[in-house]
Amino acid sequence: MGGHIIEQPLPNVQMQQLDPFLLVHHAEWELKGNQKQQEVGIGGHPHRGFSPVTFVFQGDVRHQDSFGNDEIVKAGGTQWMHAGKGIVHSERPSAELAMQGGLQEIIQFWVNTPAAHKMAPPSYQPITAEHTPTLKAELYKIGVVAGEFEGLVGPAPTFSPMTLLRGVIKTKGSYKFELPSSFNTLIYLLDGGLNINGQNATRKDLIWLDNDGDAIEMTALEDTRFIVLSGEPINEEVSSYGPFVMNTQTEIMQALRDSQMGKMGVLIENFD
Repeated sequence: MGGHIIEQPLPNVQMQQLDPFLLVHHAEWELKGNQKQQEVGIGGHPHRGFSPVTFVFQGDVRHQDSFGNDEIVKAGGTQWMHAGKGIVHSERPSAELAMQGGLQEIIQFWVNTPAAHKMAPPSYQPITAEHTPTLKAELYKIGVVAGEFEGLVGPAPTFSPMTLLRGVIKTKGSYKFELPSSFNTLIYLLDGGLNINGQNATRKDLIWLDNDGDAIEMTALEDTRFIVLSGEPINEEVSSYGPFVMNTQTEIMQALRDSQMGKMGVLIENFD
């Protein structure tokens, strides 16, 4: 991604997408320090037609875009952006992290947008760890980023029904999830190991489930960080090219033209 080495759980050789989720990337980048912010991270690039979402696990991410948003989200937080009709943004570590060095760990996933909203105005929302509703117990912690879960409502806005969670389960801890039977569900392990409905999974495994109304039961074989992406299928045609996700090839060609003509805005990054 942007010349950086990443893990790509989705798409994979068995599955191109699990509607409405198009892509999952897991990045762990060790910054050597004594660098300028503009020398690291991912510079300006356009998007249209979907929501690129970033969970920050270690370090931080600075987002700047062509609509004037400029925010730093630290570990435990989420960057939620709906590209809509078009936006240009950059994703870099903060100036402090670039200078001091250290680990930057993120998961970015792409959520498809229904056709009726693909050309909506772009939007951006930074969500801190403190503003993420969280279930807490001795052996687990589960943050609700979007959707309603166990009486908590995630702050991220969505255009189709979904439940997006990020969590930690300590060794021998367990949790039983109840998710709508109409949703498609992905579970990804950043590290550790889980037994999920009798199936063992280990670090960097992606598990996808046909949730038929039965509970999803997790038991931690060791301390584990994980995410759950669960959403109702949109059931529409998908046409994509690079950073654009639309419904037809004609719309993709229009996105390319609009980007080249500057209709998605111009990003002039500011570096202190």
